[in-house]
Amino acid sequence: MPVNYYEPPTPPSEHQPKRAAPSAAPVPKRPGAWRLFFSNIGAGITWFRNALMNTLFIIIFIIFIIALSASSPLPLPENFALRLAPTGLLVDQRSHIDPLSLLLSDEATEETEALVSEIVEAINRAATDKRVTLLVLEPGLMLGGGISKMNDIGQALENFKRAGKKIIAVSDNYSQDQYYLASFADEIYLHDMGVVEITGYGRYMNYYKTALDKLGVTIHAFRSGKYKDYLEPYLRDDMSEESREHNAQWINDLWKNYTSKIEGLRHLPAGSITDYVNNLDAHMALTAGDSAKLALEKSLVDKIASRQDMEKMLIEKAGKSEEGEWYNGIGVKSYLADVRKYPSLEKNKVAVVVAVGSIVDGHQPDGSIGSESMLELLRQVKEDDDVKALVIRIDSGGGSAFASEIIRTEIIALREKKIPIYISMGTVAASGGYWIATAGDKIWAQPTTITGSIGVFGAFPTLEKSLQKIGINTDGVGTTELAGTMRLDRPLSEKASKVVQLGVDSIYQRFITLVADARKQEVTAIDAIAQGHVWTGTKAKELGLVDELGTLSDTITAIAQEAKLDKYQVEFVQRPLSPKEEFLRSLTQGQAGSLAPKSFLEKFVSLKLLNDLTPALKPLSDLQKMNDPQGIYVQCLDCVAP
Repeated sequence: MPVNYYEPPTPPSEHQPKRAAPSAAPVPKRPGAWRLFFSNIGAGITWFRNALMNTLFIIIFIIFIIALSASSPLPLPENFALRLAPTGLLVDQRSHIDPLSLLLSDEATEETEALVSEIVEAINRAATDKRVTLLVLEPGLMLGGGISKMNDIGQALENFKRAGKKIIAVSDNYSQDQYYLASFADEIYLHDMGVVEITGYGRYMNYYKTALDKLGVTIHAFRSGKYKDYLEPYLRDDMSEESREHNAQWINDLWKNYTSKIEGLRHLPAGSITDYVNNLDAHMALTAGDSAKLALEKSLVDKIASRQDMEKMLIEKAGKSEEGEWYNGIGVKSYLADVRKYPSLEKNKVAVVVAVGSIVDGHQPDGSIGSESMLELLRQVKEDDDVKALVIRIDSGGGSAFASEIIRTEIIALREKKIPIYISMGTVAASGGYWIATAGDKIWAQPTTITGSIGVFGAFPTLEKSLQKIGINTDGVGTTELAGTMRLDRPLSEKASKVVQLGVDSIYQRFITLVADARKQEVTAIDAIAQGHVWTGTKAKELGLVDELGTLSDTITAIAQEAKLDKYQVEFVQRPLSPKEEFLRSLTQGQAGSLAPKSFLEKFVSLKLLNDLTPALKPLSDLQKMNDPQGIYVQCLDCVAP
């Protein structure tokens, strides 16, 4: 409220004539309560109107700036090479990034994941596109993602070659995974100071028992399954013999697949890749330590050259770009933006629901499998009358047993739609991932898929020893023997331990029973091959845990035939965006896809460091994600792509 001041007149001096005393000035009245109420409402409305107008002005200003700074998509040349340069990890589903963060970030330096379905679509479309004369594969910034994902891409690359078109792979160096993908090319170029770094597969983990003992942390572990070794890093300082046995089995199977595939594609003698690795010191001595020359002599690559010479060779084959001094190559995103301009008019759909990451309860962002999030996607499928078949793509090592069961039963409920439901296993579909898979009509896996791990565990840490070390003790009373049992500051009682173990055993019996019912086998037979044992896709097919071997594309083709669809479109089902997310994402559309290629080594060091540290940190970060209501999990520690 305004403040009213009253200043009395100056009294006359002795020499001034006296005047009549002025009458007292009226004191203004204080506004009443109702007047104040409506005055405040009016002020609030004015503030809100001004704030809204300012916000709208800022939004319009941002859009205007983006419109000025973002150049319109350039028309594609009449002839060009498709440039395939995946960055970061190959994934079936990108991890969630807040649209506002994406808008404010520099997407050219933030991309750490490459979506396999986009890459496959681009290659398959380019195979029949007369404008595409060549495919240039630049895997130098790819960190991996598993052989199964690379086989999905490799199948598309072989389809591209069958169309009579050539593929050239080029990089300064090739890591083990990068070289596997490059082996699908007709020609492989390597920098004359580069190296083909193949070392074989290994499974090494950090073990925390001694550290936890020093900290006074007690891990109470419960499990069903001889080979269920998820908790071993917290209970031991080394690998158990059971864990060593089955890890060696699947690792050797993957290595056999890796070497035989490359030897077939490169027309090398059987065993030559293993010989290259095991005798690398002797081979290097014969070339005086020149790794590039060795790769050429061993026929791992076709040409070695400097960057400048490689660029000249690519310009000769693909032409020179109008945008600079490099070959005429168009990236995957720019290419897809062009070929997707005209959407399919076909009504019949084969829906694909992607389930990637740890299985946890509730709503979860992309990159994790939330029970409620998955239910929403599955119900979208159920309500869409145009969906005639469903493929569920699983790439998960498991998680919450409760969340897995919620998802499984929702898939079973989808059978009311009377459509075929197939499961396509990616790099990993084990433990909870396999629990979900049992709901499908058929299970497809790749030979290199890691699956099985049918076992259950429960875990509960207590910190009573840690607290005692700093002088904190816990005491009190309870009405029952189990009152206050599940407290971090108290030891777990023997009775509580029995209760948890019985719950774990019960879930394990439920697990092997539902597997036996789904696979039409005896429970005893499933129990014999379960026990937490990890299998490759090839072995799982022999054991009857999967039906067919093939890629996601193979699965889609098979289910379309099952549904008797001559023509159809494939739709990846995604969560509907909120109006806010839709608006923010629209501002980022078209920002990616520059025609200019990035440096071969750009971002690689930081990305590789993150990738190398992730396995060591993963067990600790996974503990934070465990939210099963009963604390019981069907998850596989070993189910990680090597």
